[in-house]
Amino acid sequence: MRPGGFGGGGMDMAKMMKQAQKMQEALMQAQEDLGSKTVEGTAGGGAVSVTANGHKEITAIRIKPEAVDPEDVETLEDLVLAAVKDAQAKAAGLAESSMGSITGGMNLPGLGF
Repeated sequence: MRPGGFGGGGMDMAKMMKQAQKMQEALMQAQEDLGSKTVEGTAGGGAVSVTANGHKEITAIRIKPEAVDPEDVETLEDLVLAAVKDAQAKAAGLAESSMGSITGGMNLPGLGF
């Protein structure tokens, strides 16, 4: 085995470490950028809309007046829940897309997407 190598002409450790550090920096920047990106989930044909950022944090909920029926609160609750789930799914897709472009589609543990 050659000094600093992996047997038969593989990449040397210093080069691998440098590439890993670059990837880590890019991932950190992408995570930061996700906080400023938003997605919108909707339900009931837009009667309820929920905005979330790329970290899957809910930042706003809008309910159209016609969705509010005091006699049927359960339906409104279901619409809000559906819109939240839609927003979270879209935020997860945004994060996966953003991080996947950096990692080349590798599923790296601990990245949270």
